[in-house]
Amino acid sequence: MRSYRKELYFNVSTRRAFVNITHEVEKCLAESGIREGLVLVNAMHITASVFINDDEPGLHHDYELWLERLAPHEPVSQYRHNVGEDNADAHMKRQVMGREVVVAVTDGRLDFGTWERIFYGEFDGRRKKRVLVKIIGE
Repeated sequence: MRSYRKELYFNVSTRRAFVNITHEVEKCLAESGIREGLVLVNAMHITASVFINDDEPGLHHDYELWLERLAPHEPVSQYRHNVGEDNADAHMKRQVMGREVVVAVTDGRLDFGTWERIFYGEFDGRRKKRVLVKIIGE
């Protein structure tokens, strides 16, 4: 069995964003040379997420509204974590959207359902963050 590891870096200019990173993960898979196995894609920051869903702007807009209702950013004073910070809501949004995804690799390709794509979810942006791509297989 072989393994491959790469870190992807993101610096989103807004506080929150959803970035389709499928192409970057596919490039990692091609670099790895692995034809059968598993890909782990993992947000390495506690205010960011990696998830799989449809790349449809309406859905992303709905996520934005839904997450803000679940964990509103303001007033920042509503959160104990926000003593000296203002990102407690980002931690909660990450908890809901998830830390990582695992995708099967079959015949050298990501083995997705019809509309599935991999996204980096940023909930406390405007600084450099990283995502780990780890691929194991043969």
